[in-house]
Amino acid sequence: MADKYDMVVIGSGPGGYVAAIRAAQLGMKTAVVEKGPLGGRCLNEACIPAKAMLRAADVLAEVGDGKQFGVNVEGLSFDIAAAGKRRDQVIKTLTGGVGGLMKKNKIDVVEGEGSMTARDKVVVGGKNELDAGAVVLATGSVPLPIPGTSFGHRVLDTAGAWALNEVPKRLAVIGAGASGAEIASAFGRFGTEVLLLEMLEQVLPAEDPEIAKAVAGEFRKQNIKLVTGTKVEEVKASKDGVELSFGGEREKVDYLCIAAGRAPDVEGLGLDAAGVKTGDGGRLEVDGRMRTSAERVYAIGDLVHGPALAHKSSDEGIIAVEDAAGQNPHPLSYDDIPAATFCHPQVASFGLTEAAARERGHDVVVGRFPYGGVGAPIVYGDRRGMVKVVGESRYGELLGASVVGAKATDLIEELVVAKQLEAGFEEVARTIHPHPTFSEAIMEANRAAAGWLIHG
Repeated sequence: MADKYDMVVIGSGPGGYVAAIRAAQLGMKTAVVEKGPLGGRCLNEACIPAKAMLRAADVLAEVGDGKQFGVNVEGLSFDIAAAGKRRDQVIKTLTGGVGGLMKKNKIDVVEGEGSMTARDKVVVGGKNELDAGAVVLATGSVPLPIPGTSFGHRVLDTAGAWALNEVPKRLAVIGAGASGAEIASAFGRFGTEVLLLEMLEQVLPAEDPEIAKAVAGEFRKQNIKLVTGTKVEEVKASKDGVELSFGGEREKVDYLCIAAGRAPDVEGLGLDAAGVKTGDGGRLEVDGRMRTSAERVYAIGDLVHGPALAHKSSDEGIIAVEDAAGQNPHPLSYDDIPAATFCHPQVASFGLTEAAARERGHDVVVGRFPYGGVGAPIVYGDRRGMVKVVGESRYGELLGASVVGAKATDLIEELVVAKQLEAGFEEVARTIHPHPTFSEAIMEANRAAAGWLIHG
């Protein structure tokens, strides 16, 4: 007989394991089906190894810049194998933590590839059948090569780049979105000559152009040659390198990393058997509660519309299982999901850019403030950055914001919370911030939007 569950989650990444825990909290007998290590690609191949290696680049750069603080280091060197060992330990610690959470919440982990044979049937490994009162699909995405290429040896996806245990002399990265920018920023600071190629007109194409310009300026100081508005025309890989042609130029590098797109990982899920419809780009069609076209089958994360972000997937998982449990969860406001890029300088944003706000017909007011206008960035020796707040002038509403500079990925959340609680830029401007902190730049940018900037 098949094992019976109230909830079966296929995939244990940041969407899947969070969904499973929330289901168990709501009294549902829950199983997670996972064909690889717990934690999915995020913990094992993407988010976590990326940030571990980026942290190594940060430390290397900070030590190298220590002379201004009276810290003199002779013979500074970088051991990527040692950094890789720490990366692997971080992964082990966090995936072990997910395993502990599964046990704590009495969630069964079923190893193998899951496939639906009907709306309420999940088969694992082609033989182990699970009866499912509800199913959450959380299998994430897979990397896409560019036309004329395939991954292997010298042509890497982003996971392959973060797994390198050598510092290449030359590295080309195709795609200057968040993933490509992070790889370029890390390896550039490790000492690699990086060629970063982007088909669109700016680095970080989804970000505000002012923010992107600031990033581009800093990248040029990190061994990064940034080429935008250019399409790669030809790639030839050999056993000792990769040659590529673009915009009338030809370069040879040790490795090529393709960070130019991903596709939903739906192969083998049995979508047709379960009656699950797909839409644009192979993504699954869902409503605001993450319900697919098949009753009691939900989909989250990179399988559905919206930004491909781990934290977005986690919230979608919570919404899905709360709906399955008969609750009334609120749909996500996709505009208000913060984006975070951990290159140097860090970039974070949420809501509407200035251009998008104007396109939607808002009466826009903008508040800008440079990091160097408050004390903490100068004290810490990292004054390169700015905060940009986009507001609506009539009611003082926060429409969006961008931060570029140190601690940007932490600072953005204050403004996200303010927006969620329906506070405007005037309320943030009049909220007392501790001194001296980077957060004072957030306060001052909101004061600028309100028309009464103090330190400017």
